[in-house]
Amino acid sequence: MTLYSLLVAAIGATALWLAWATRQAHKARTLARASYFRSIEPLFAKTTIRIQPTGFARMTAHTDGFAFDLQAIPDSLTFRKLPALWVMLTLPEPMPVKATLDIMARPAGNEPFSHFANLPHSLPCPPSLPDGTALRSDDAQGVPPLDLIAPHFAIFADPKVKELVISPKGLRLVILADEAERGRFLIFRDAEVGASPLQPARLTPLMSALIALHHTLTKDAQ
Repeated sequence: MTLYSLLVAAIGATALWLAWATRQAHKARTLARASYFRSIEPLFAKTTIRIQPTGFARMTAHTDGFAFDLQAIPDSLTFRKLPALWVMLTLPEPMPVKATLDIMARPAGNEPFSHFANLPHSLPCPPSLPDGTALRSDDAQGVPPLDLIAPHFAIFADPKVKELVISPKGLRLVILADEAERGRFLIFRDAEVGASPLQPARLTPLMSALIALHHTLTKDAQ
């Protein structure tokens, strides 16, 4: 066999291997995204899962009389930022409040999961919240008293907690669940996130925080 033939054969073999590796990586990514909430299913009495256009699962999860909505939202690269995966935990229960209060840690103005930037009213930040936290509302006069909900601001001691929303339609917490590994992203442009499933220990404090806030607001309204 000539050197040329060997070179052609080597190139062909490499191309076949790359195609196989790409297919395997696609299969693994598809499975990981669809299974992202699988580890937390035992926390709930009943769950319903559907797959979003991003490939990530979205879950409705029932426990202790509450139905939580969980979404995993991949965030593509923006200026000077690594690709990220946000998890949005929503308790869609009608709340006895007249306005939306959105508390955002370190807002950048381009959060894909939030309407924070569109809310017209900015409110002073209480000293119990971390530096760089901002508050906005659609009606500054209608938000719940900050001294009533201040004990619940402790959730922001977790630096991965990004947003807390209190609205007439329900409550929501958003956390940074994963971020692309800097070295692999810078060298190989590997932007994959969510390869490992969300763990119960990560979710249970968030659920407890929303349930406790729900009890505070409903008790105050009685």
